[in-house]
Amino acid sequence: MMKRSLLCALLLAMTAIPAGAASLVKTYSYFSIGGSTLDDIETQLSKHGPQVKSTGSRHPGATQMAFTTRISYARQAGSCRIADAAVTVKVKVILPEWRRPRNADADVKLFWDTLSADIKRHEERHVEIAKNHARKLEEALKATYPRKDCDAAKAKAAQITATVLAEHDRAQVQFDRVESVNFESRILRLLRYRIERIESGQLRPPA
Repeated sequence: MMKRSLLCALLLAMTAIPAGAASLVKTYSYFSIGGSTLDDIETQLSKHGPQVKSTGSRHPGATQMAFTTRISYARQAGSCRIADAAVTVKVKVILPEWRRPRNADADVKLFWDTLSADIKRHEERHVEIAKNHARKLEEALKATYPRKDCDAAKAKAAQITATVLAEHDRAQVQFDRVESVNFESRILRLLRYRIERIESGQLRPPA
Protein backbone atom coordinates (compact mmCIF):
# COMPACT_ATOMS: atom_id res chain seq x y z
CA MET A 1 0.00 0.00 0.00
CA MET A 2 1.11 3.58 -0.59
CA LYS A 3 3.43 4.61 2.15
CA ARG A 4 6.00 7.27 2.72
CA SER A 5 9.56 7.59 3.82
CA LEU A 6 10.04 9.83 6.84
CA LEU A 7 13.43 11.51 7.14
CA CYS A 8 13.16 13.82 10.18
CA ALA A 9 16.09 16.19 10.68
CA LEU A 10 16.26 18.58 13.66
CA LEU A 11 18.48 21.65 13.74
CA LEU A 12 18.55 23.75 16.92
CA ALA A 13 20.09 27.18 16.52
CA MET A 14 20.42 30.21 18.79
CA THR A 15 20.37 32.73 15.96
CA ALA A 16 17.64 35.34 15.69
CA ILE A 17 14.82 34.24 13.38
CA PRO A 18 11.67 35.96 12.12
CA ALA A 19 8.33 35.15 13.69
CA GLY A 20 5.79 33.27 11.63
CA ALA A 21 3.75 30.11 11.24
CA ALA A 22 5.23 26.74 10.35
CA SER A 23 6.18 26.66 6.68
CA LEU A 24 6.04 23.99 4.01
CA VAL A 25 8.44 23.46 1.13
CA LYS A 26 7.06 20.93 -1.36
CA THR A 27 8.54 19.46 -4.52
CA TYR A 28 7.40 16.71 -6.88
CA SER A 29 9.29 13.90 -8.57
CA TYR A 30 7.93 11.38 -11.07
CA PHE A 31 8.91 7.90 -12.19
CA SER A 32 7.77 6.41 -15.50
CA ILE A 33 5.97 3.12 -15.97
CA GLY A 34 4.74 1.31 -19.07
CA GLY A 35 2.37 -1.56 -19.81
CA SER A 36 -0.95 -1.91 -21.59
CA THR A 37 -2.87 -4.09 -19.12
CA LEU A 38 -3.72 -3.88 -15.43
CA ASP A 39 -1.27 -6.70 -14.72
CA ASP A 40 1.45 -4.85 -16.62
CA ILE A 41 0.84 -1.68 -14.62
CA GLU A 42 0.89 -3.57 -11.33
CA THR A 43 4.19 -5.21 -12.29
CA GLN A 44 5.68 -1.89 -13.36
CA LEU A 45 4.66 -0.17 -10.13
CA SER A 46 6.21 -2.99 -8.12
CA LYS A 47 9.40 -2.80 -10.17
CA HIS A 48 9.89 0.96 -10.55
CA GLY A 49 8.02 2.49 -7.59
CA PRO A 50 10.00 4.30 -4.87
CA GLN A 51 11.58 2.03 -2.29
CA VAL A 52 10.63 2.84 1.30
CA LYS A 53 13.46 2.18 3.73
CA SER A 54 11.16 1.34 6.62
CA THR A 55 9.67 -1.61 4.72
CA GLY A 56 12.31 -2.36 2.12
CA SER A 57 9.52 -2.59 -0.46
CA ARG A 58 8.56 -0.51 -3.46
CA HIS A 59 5.29 1.41 -3.48
CA PRO A 60 3.10 3.21 -6.05
CA GLY A 61 3.93 6.54 -4.43
CA ALA A 62 5.92 7.98 -1.54
CA THR A 63 6.52 11.18 0.38
CA GLN A 64 9.92 11.96 1.86
CA MET A 65 9.87 14.44 4.77
CA ALA A 66 12.38 16.41 6.78
CA PHE A 67 11.52 18.66 9.74
CA THR A 68 13.86 21.56 10.50
CA THR A 69 13.39 23.47 13.76
CA ARG A 70 15.24 26.70 14.46
CA ILE A 71 15.01 28.17 17.94
CA SER A 72 16.26 31.41 19.45
CA TYR A 73 16.72 31.84 23.20
CA ALA A 74 16.56 34.92 25.43
CA ARG A 75 18.63 35.03 28.63
CA GLN A 76 17.36 36.97 31.61
CA ALA A 77 18.48 37.25 35.18
CA GLY A 78 18.23 33.74 36.57
CA SER A 79 16.31 32.29 33.63
CA CYS A 80 16.28 31.52 29.95
CA ARG A 81 13.30 31.20 27.64
CA ILE A 82 12.53 30.34 24.05
CA ALA A 83 12.24 33.71 22.39
CA ASP A 84 11.03 32.33 19.06
CA ALA A 85 10.75 29.12 17.11
CA ALA A 86 10.26 28.39 13.41
CA VAL A 87 9.51 24.95 12.03
CA THR A 88 9.88 24.09 8.36
CA VAL A 89 8.86 20.77 6.84
CA LYS A 90 10.36 19.92 3.48
CA VAL A 91 8.57 17.24 1.51
CA LYS A 92 9.26 15.50 -1.76
CA VAL A 93 6.23 13.78 -3.26
CA ILE A 94 7.09 10.90 -5.61
CA LEU A 95 4.34 9.91 -8.06
CA PRO A 96 3.97 7.52 -11.01
CA GLU A 97 3.59 8.65 -14.62
CA TRP A 98 2.14 6.15 -17.09
CA ARG A 99 3.37 6.13 -20.69
CA ARG A 100 0.06 5.25 -22.29
CA PRO A 101 0.44 2.84 -25.21
CA ARG A 102 -1.88 3.36 -28.15
CA ASN A 103 -3.33 -0.13 -27.83
CA ALA A 104 -4.38 0.28 -24.18
CA ASP A 105 -8.06 -0.46 -23.61
CA ALA A 106 -10.40 2.29 -22.45
CA ASP A 107 -11.09 0.32 -19.26
CA VAL A 108 -7.39 0.26 -18.44
CA LYS A 109 -7.11 3.99 -19.06
CA LEU A 110 -10.10 4.63 -16.82
CA PHE A 111 -8.66 2.48 -14.06
CA TRP A 112 -5.31 4.27 -14.31
CA ASP A 113 -6.89 7.71 -14.12
CA THR A 114 -8.74 6.61 -11.00
CA LEU A 115 -5.74 4.93 -9.39
CA SER A 116 -3.24 7.72 -10.11
CA ALA A 117 -5.62 10.34 -8.72
CA ASP A 118 -6.01 8.28 -5.55
CA ILE A 119 -2.24 7.84 -5.20
CA LYS A 120 -1.76 11.61 -5.43
CA ARG A 121 -4.55 12.26 -2.92
CA HIS A 122 -2.99 9.75 -0.55
CA GLU A 123 0.44 11.38 -0.69
CA GLU A 124 -0.99 14.89 -0.37
CA ARG A 125 -2.70 13.76 2.83
CA HIS A 126 0.68 12.67 4.17
CA VAL A 127 1.90 16.19 3.44
CA GLU A 128 -1.07 17.69 5.27
CA ILE A 129 -0.42 15.50 8.33
CA ALA A 130 3.21 16.61 8.36
CA LYS A 131 2.31 20.30 8.06
CA ASN A 132 -0.25 20.05 10.87
CA HIS A 133 2.36 18.54 13.19
CA ALA A 134 4.94 21.12 12.17
CA ARG A 135 2.48 23.80 13.23
CA LYS A 136 1.75 21.95 16.47
CA LEU A 137 5.47 21.68 17.22
CA GLU A 138 6.06 25.36 16.59
CA GLU A 139 3.16 26.37 18.83
CA ALA A 140 4.27 24.01 21.60
CA LEU A 141 7.82 25.40 21.56
CA LYS A 142 6.61 28.98 21.72
CA ALA A 143 4.30 28.19 24.66
CA THR A 144 7.02 26.89 26.99
CA TYR A 145 7.77 28.62 30.31
CA PRO A 146 11.20 30.10 31.13
CA ARG A 147 13.76 27.66 32.55
CA LYS A 148 16.55 28.22 35.04
CA ASP A 149 19.14 28.39 32.25
CA CYS A 150 19.46 27.91 28.49
CA ASP A 151 20.67 24.33 28.83
CA ALA A 152 17.41 23.50 30.57
CA ALA A 153 15.47 25.42 27.91
CA LYS A 154 17.23 23.47 25.17
CA ALA A 155 16.50 20.19 26.93
CA LYS A 156 12.82 21.09 27.14
CA ALA A 157 12.79 22.03 23.46
CA ALA A 158 14.34 18.67 22.56
CA GLN A 159 11.76 16.85 24.69
CA ILE A 160 8.85 18.69 23.06
CA THR A 161 10.28 18.05 19.61
CA ALA A 162 10.70 14.34 20.23
CA THR A 163 7.16 14.05 21.56
CA VAL A 164 5.49 15.87 18.67
CA LEU A 165 7.53 14.07 16.01
CA ALA A 166 6.64 10.73 17.61
CA GLU A 167 2.96 11.73 17.46
CA HIS A 168 3.49 12.67 13.82
CA ASP A 169 4.99 9.28 12.98
CA ARG A 170 2.11 7.47 14.67
CA ALA A 171 -0.43 9.57 12.78
CA GLN A 172 1.24 8.75 9.47
CA VAL A 173 1.32 5.02 10.24
CA GLN A 174 -2.33 5.05 11.33
CA PHE A 175 -3.33 6.86 8.14
CA ASP A 176 -1.54 4.23 6.03
CA ARG A 177 -3.18 1.45 8.00
CA VAL A 178 -6.69 2.81 7.44
CA GLU A 179 -6.02 3.52 3.76
CA SER A 180 -4.69 0.00 3.23
CA VAL A 181 -7.78 -1.62 4.73
CA ASN A 182 -10.13 0.52 2.64
CA PHE A 183 -8.12 0.47 -0.60
CA GLU A 184 -10.19 -1.96 -2.68
CA SER A 185 -13.60 -0.58 -1.69
CA ARG A 186 -12.35 2.98 -2.18
CA ILE A 187 -11.05 2.34 -5.70
CA LEU A 188 -14.26 0.56 -6.72
CA ARG A 189 -16.32 3.46 -5.37
CA LEU A 190 -14.16 5.99 -7.22
CA LEU A 191 -14.44 3.98 -10.43
CA ARG A 192 -18.23 3.88 -10.20
CA TYR A 193 -18.28 7.62 -9.57
CA ARG A 194 -16.10 8.34 -12.62
CA ILE A 195 -18.22 6.06 -14.82
CA GLU A 196 -21.40 7.82 -13.68
CA ARG A 197 -19.87 11.22 -14.47
CA ILE A 198 -18.74 10.05 -17.91
CA GLU A 199 -22.17 8.59 -18.71
CA SER A 200 -23.87 11.84 -17.60
CA GLY A 201 -21.51 13.95 -19.71
CA GLN A 202 -19.90 15.65 -16.70
CA LEU A 203 -16.52 14.06 -17.38
CA ARG A 204 -14.75 13.28 -20.65
CA PRO A 205 -13.70 9.67 -21.26
CA PRO A 206 -9.96 9.04 -20.79
CA ALA A 207 -7.92 9.82 -23.90
